[in-house]
Amino acid sequence: MMRKYISFCFLLASTVFAQAQLKIVHPAIGTQAYSADSTFCIELIAKKQYFDPADTQTADKDINSPKSVNMHPNSTKYYVNSLEGATTVVYDFKTNQKLKVIRHEFTEADTVLLMGAKPYYKFTHHLPDAKHPVSGFGGWGAFYGKPVESAFTHGGRYLWIPYYRRSYDLNAQDPSAVAIIDTETDSIIRLMDTGPLPKMIAPSPDGKLLAITHWGDNTVGIIDISSPHPADWHHLTLAIVDQQLKLNYSLTKQVDRDNDSGYCLRGTAFTPDNHYLLVGCMGGANGGGIAIIDLQPSSLPQAGESEGAPRYLGRVLGNMYNLRHIIIRDGYLYLSINRDGYIQRMPLAQFLDAVPALKASSTKTTTLSGWQNCQVGAGARTIETSPDGRYIYAACNASSTLYVVDTQTFQVIAHMNDDSYPVGLEVSQDGKYVFTTSQGRSNGGGNCVDIFEVKTKK
Repeated sequence: MMRKYISFCFLLASTVFAQAQLKIVHPAIGTQAYSADSTFCIELIAKKQYFDPADTQTADKDINSPKSVNMHPNSTKYYVNSLEGATTVVYDFKTNQKLKVIRHEFTEADTVLLMGAKPYYKFTHHLPDAKHPVSGFGGWGAFYGKPVESAFTHGGRYLWIPYYRRSYDLNAQDPSAVAIIDTETDSIIRLMDTGPLPKMIAPSPDGKLLAITHWGDNTVGIIDISSPHPADWHHLTLAIVDQQLKLNYSLTKQVDRDNDSGYCLRGTAFTPDNHYLLVGCMGGANGGGIAIIDLQPSSLPQAGESEGAPRYLGRVLGNMYNLRHIIIRDGYLYLSINRDGYIQRMPLAQFLDAVPALKASSTKTTTLSGWQNCQVGAGARTIETSPDGRYIYAACNASSTLYVVDTQTFQVIAHMNDDSYPVGLEVSQDGKYVFTTSQGRSNGGGNCVDIFEVKTKK
């Protein structure tokens, strides 16, 4: 079991090393790709970048290792999370003009953003002292956060953005935080604690719950957001995938938390009926798999549970090793398989047929076969479907490509160069535009947002 985990870490490290050796790709605006029958065309029409400050037509100094991009539901503007810049940049969708830069920097005075709430998560390393008195931020009132992913709730009124870590927490072993932005003013109106190293965030289809997946310690935080009033939102429970990691790293010497994080929880999705939460395990023993959390348990509470509390059922294993992203669309569960560059799918009902076996398992695991595979580029990261469900777009990090898959045939119909190391991806509500974000690398790759236009013929 440990041998498999070490092997995974070695392969992941090898992938990172290989990426550093790749030729850097910066496609020119106007680059196109067509399907074989010419009924589908995708064209790079614009970009925001800071790998070349001299290109004044596209340069934007606030693009600093962009991690993700989100289009507002009303299609008026889009938000780019610059991980290393500790900012979220807001752009007008029609003109691509910058509207605002939201800075994720806080002082002791900003404790008001916690709205008087006590920290939900326990601080064990960064504790109050004479220099840093007790505050709403676990004793350290001043910090900046690195924005990772984001998700809209309440019809687009609010945008939730978790932080990779608080700046003082070198090895991400204490609670981080999630910022809540009012999109009418594009300002941070509240902060809430999270577990260590939060990455993925997902709201439930009924708008009552929000899940934040913690890469750092095998846990998933679930927040009650059923009220329309931000002051009423509160932590509901903490789901633990097998075992919560005990974190005790150095406070002065950095360790590799990208690998040394148990199951490396990542892709997260609620089932359409709000019954289950599915969480992808990008690493770990036994191939990681997909963790299932029952949000509506029908049986009596187990030891330590309250009535109706979400219950972790276990992990579904199989041929979906090193999976990164999960989406559910039109009755299918779709996965991106990072290292080997695949998109996989299975009917959601077929996948959920594994639940009874999981409940009966003494090891909290069961194995499921029957995945359908489509080869895309190496390092498949974020995947999204078009609004009509016809196409899947995949940002492939190691191959520096954007892939397009036809869901009717589940085959690649087009692919084209993307600025090196694409990781985030978004599709506009009308399906006519695709956005990708490329993280920065020390070798000159990344630091770019690419905007593509999609044209189809029937």
